[in-house]
Amino acid sequence: MDLGENPTLNEEVESDNELKTWLVNYVGAKIKPENGQVTVENIVEVMAEDFPDFLMAVAEENWIRGYHQALVDVEEGAKLREQELSSKYQEVSE
Repeated sequence: MDLGENPTLNEEVESDNELKTWLVNYVGAKIKPENGQVTVENIVEVMAEDFPDFLMAVAEENWIRGYHQALVDVEEGAKLREQELSSKYQEVSE
């Protein structure tokens, strides 16, 4: 998968609850897709235009969580490397 593409964006949104039904209808009325299908990407584009505060809050939260996870992963990797080096040092000194 190319890191620049997200296949979820091309998925058609199923109106399986009240909020999705409303959102699909709203986006569909606004963009009037030729095939009548509203995709996740269509909803993101309309939300970016009509409700950017919401999208920014979600994006910021996602970025913060991703950054935090990266720091945790680096710390854990450093611990594992230290353990490995320590065990190799013990093998050599025996």
